[in-house]
Amino acid sequence: MKNSTSLLEKNLVELIRRTSTSLPNDVETALRKAAAKEKKNSLARETLDTILKNVRLARRQSAPLCQDTGTLTFFCRVPSNFDINALRAAIRNAVSTATIEGYLRQNAVDSVTGTTYPTNIAHGSPLIHCEQGAIKSVDIRLLMKGGGCENVSRQYALPDNGMGAGRDLAGVRHCILDAVQRAQGNGCAPGVLGVCIGGDREGAYAMAKEQFLRKITDSSRVQQLAALERRILKDAAELGVGPMGMGGANTLIGVKIAALSRIPASFFVTVSYMCWALRRRGVLLSLNGGVRRWL
Repeated sequence: MKNSTSLLEKNLVELIRRTSTSLPNDVETALRKAAAKEKKNSLARETLDTILKNVRLARRQSAPLCQDTGTLTFFCRVPSNFDINALRAAIRNAVSTATIEGYLRQNAVDSVTGTTYPTNIAHGSPLIHCEQGAIKSVDIRLLMKGGGCENVSRQYALPDNGMGAGRDLAGVRHCILDAVQRAQGNGCAPGVLGVCIGGDREGAYAMAKEQFLRKITDSSRVQQLAALERRILKDAAELGVGPMGMGGANTLIGVKIAALSRIPASFFVTVSYMCWALRRRGVLLSLNGGVRRWL
């Protein structure tokens, strides 16, 4: 069991390293396409070229893509008889090791005293979601979300008379575009939006963040939401915010929208903003912790 635990922790550290230092191919491709749309010698083009240079250097040097390694959220799907407590312990040990090895910044802070936790292990850090099911492998996805983009995420309650937003998809569109307009460069554009329509305040934010696990190139399976994703992407470009808020044709590189049921009295629109550094990776593990496939 000790060897199995060590193998699991070793591969979890590698998952953290890959997530922190290597941008997923679909995100990098989207950034390259965005750069190609900007005028040569423009501030927007230079900004995106600098971002892409940073992406290459981080991967080559195995260094964090951003100095803010953010909040770590693990999404775990495991067989019904798998020991979730042991998995949680292994994840926490891996986060501690990854922090010591420099793949993570000392990012966990005591909210009362302001003291930094040296290994990022604290109440609420890291965040771990576990779900058991009829599967034979251990599926772990990691999302790293920086504070700058987290700060500009927003939640709206419809109707909103100030924006002229009612309880329909037109009202949802108003809310999403308002969030993008307010974010400006503080969200480190070009960003990606994870959106949840409905739900309660807590569950909606969780669902919105889970959308970041989707590929940049995919679309919602719900026809109306897929159409809204495409429209928001186009509308955001017309806002002219551009890379890092410097102006340009690229304000967003992806929009991912989901919906949850709601109670009659509430209609929430939750917008989670992700910066260009959409750091997410996954791994499929055997029951003893060995790697079956990197995701």
